[in-house]
Amino acid sequence: MVFNGFQKRIFLRIIAISGTAICASWITMMPSMLFPAITLWIILLILVFELFRYTEQSNRKLTRFLEYVKHGDFSPTFSDDNLSDSFSNLNASFNAIIKELKSNRTSKEEHLSYLQTVVSHISIGVLVFKEDGKVDMFNHAASELLGISDLRYINDLSTVSEKLKTSVLSLKSGQRQLIKISVDGQLKQLNIHSTQFKLRNELFTLLSLQDIRSELEEKEIESWQRLIRVLTHEIMNSITPISSLAGTLNDMMFSEDGTPIPLDNEDRASIQQAIETIANRSKGLLSFMELYRDLTRIPKPNFKYFAVAEAFKRLDRLMGNQFEELEIKTNYLLSPDDLMITADPDLLDQVLINLALNAKEALRNTNDKSILFKALTNKSGKVIIEVTDNGQGISPDLIDKIFMPFFTSKKEGSGIGLSLSRQIMHLHKGTITVNSKPDQGATFTLTF
Repeated sequence: MVFNGFQKRIFLRIIAISGTAICASWITMMPSMLFPAITLWIILLILVFELFRYTEQSNRKLTRFLEYVKHGDFSPTFSDDNLSDSFSNLNASFNAIIKELKSNRTSKEEHLSYLQTVVSHISIGVLVFKEDGKVDMFNHAASELLGISDLRYINDLSTVSEKLKTSVLSLKSGQRQLIKISVDGQLKQLNIHSTQFKLRNELFTLLSLQDIRSELEEKEIESWQRLIRVLTHEIMNSITPISSLAGTLNDMMFSEDGTPIPLDNEDRASIQQAIETIANRSKGLLSFMELYRDLTRIPKPNFKYFAVAEAFKRLDRLMGNQFEELEIKTNYLLSPDDLMITADPDLLDQVLINLALNAKEALRNTNDKSILFKALTNKSGKVIIEVTDNGQGISPDLIDKIFMPFFTSKKEGSGIGLSLSRQIMHLHKGTITVNSKPDQGATFTLTF
């Protein structure tokens, strides 16, 4: 039988303990050898204690290793101490684990440093705070947006704006909000998005802050320019003939020196026609301005919880005869059949009527005409209503223009139906979108 180093050391210790015990017992029986006997018994106890200590080395090493791991101290190493192969393997395993843990910690620290560098350099403000309100992260962009160099607790936002603090604390996960604040006399329009997550069983709230004032102003200016162009075009179309006719009437009735010109019956008839034309154009201009006024006077929604089927029934009663006269097949689909919605019934009816009229117009030159009205819930759980026709479709260059006020591609039409519908959907915190290709029909989608 071949002994390894550890077993040899144990065997030698046992022999030493046995020999010492025999000698101590023999000497103890000699009264004159009391002091040597006591010495041998003390040596025996030391040898027994050292044997226990030697055999417990693995447990001590394991305890020491776990303590290092617990406190994140990966600097120590375990030496072989000329022990057996089993102890050498144990030390090697401990050292390998410590090396791997040290490498993982270094990698995580590098990754954290990388993320912190990215967060600190992005142009969007990032603010993270714990459930107790203590701020965990506050990047440079957020500091510039809010005009403060340091933020320890979220309640300290009150130094910037009390409204900002209240809004931030009231935001739920996934919600967005636009907030106006003034920083150093400069007005800012902050778009704030809130997200919550858990880390180490602790709840964190992540806020992204972005000043979109310049983008909003740019879009606002662009919208005003489009509207002014439309208004100018419509007003000039009415004013130009009125001005021209007024000049013609003046030439017919007065000479260059201002003296009246005698009129015969034919002249009077021409003057009467010119005046009627001016009156008609003036009425047209007044009607146009009335439409513009209607566009800016949408009533505040009176929200109710009702079945979408009721809205479809009202639409069918209102438009059913017109569809039958034009031989348009209509289908109403609901999924589920008792689908409910929270909206203003009257304003929703207005939107559906506008979309139905547009679909009817798009089917003017189409055979086998059909319109599908469909209501369902999408993957996000939101109610959507789709109005699909198989008409001539919408040209790609007109897709971005159809929701502009007073824009119309029809010979007869005010051009405010879709614009009005979009405003109504905006009041419902929803959207209206269109998907269409030429000669393949169009689908308008209302998302609530």
